[in-house]
Amino acid sequence: MALFSKKDKYIRINPNRASREKPQAKPEVPDELFSKCPGCKHTIYQKDLGNDSVCPNCGYNFRISAHERLNLTVDENSFEEMFIGIETKDPLNFPNYQEKLALTREKTGLDEAVLTGTASIKGHKTALGIMDSNFIMASMGTVVGEKITRLFEYATEHKLPVVLFTASGGARMQEGIMSLMQMAKVSAAVQRHSAAGLFYLTVLTDPTTGGVTASFAMEGDIILAETQALVGFAGRRVIESTVREKLPDDFQKAEFLMEHGFVDAIVKRGDMRDTLATLLAFHGGQA
Repeated sequence: MALFSKKDKYIRINPNRASREKPQAKPEVPDELFSKCPGCKHTIYQKDLGNDSVCPNCGYNFRISAHERLNLTVDENSFEEMFIGIETKDPLNFPNYQEKLALTREKTGLDEAVLTGTASIKGHKTALGIMDSNFIMASMGTVVGEKITRLFEYATEHKLPVVLFTASGGARMQEGIMSLMQMAKVSAAVQRHSAAGLFYLTVLTDPTTGGVTASFAMEGDIILAETQALVGFAGRRVIESTVREKLPDDFQKAEFLMEHGFVDAIVKRGDMRDTLATLLAFHGGQA
């Protein structure tokens, strides 16, 4: 019976002691430290993007706010904001729409999806509009249409060129047909500005789609675009199901549009300010 009387040695665990020991905290990486590039899919250290927010691997232009673009584009302290405080009448009384607008205003620091005013670009005074995709994807509602219309009317009266950075997911459906009517409204103001012999330049940024593309975004005397910007009217799946054909992988990219004559030039973000100043000088921008 010696076999059964032999005492084996075991490691004993004190359950009370184990419960008192705190697990080591896992290292945490701040969310803002890295970004994934939508173009090349690489994970990029945020500081490597630089002030221009451009991917160092593929040149993809990350989306930036209106105020960030303003700092990259205009002369210091030259911007004077105009047409603030305009509010939508909410024609459909769309549920929670006013609350969403209030939260978005607080988050972005903008009163609407477009920033408008006058500024100097390397000494050339211009009327300037910058659409911001952080504001309900820069959708075009009645206030956006009103602000851009007033910008063109002011530019026509004071004989100024207009530079407009476009970015939009399309018309704002919370305002129904009233949002779609802004296409004709702004286009009429663009035509009056053109009839006065004044210069209008658009810069297509990612994304510029829907009714904005179908109207004032493509009405510029010169149309520039940022690298790899998505530009189009309807979405890829809608078009493919309509024409029943497979579309190219780069369909609706700025490079594809330039090859087919819809865009005059693709300009790197770091070169945009110099390019705008040169074009304004050629076309009578006030210095």
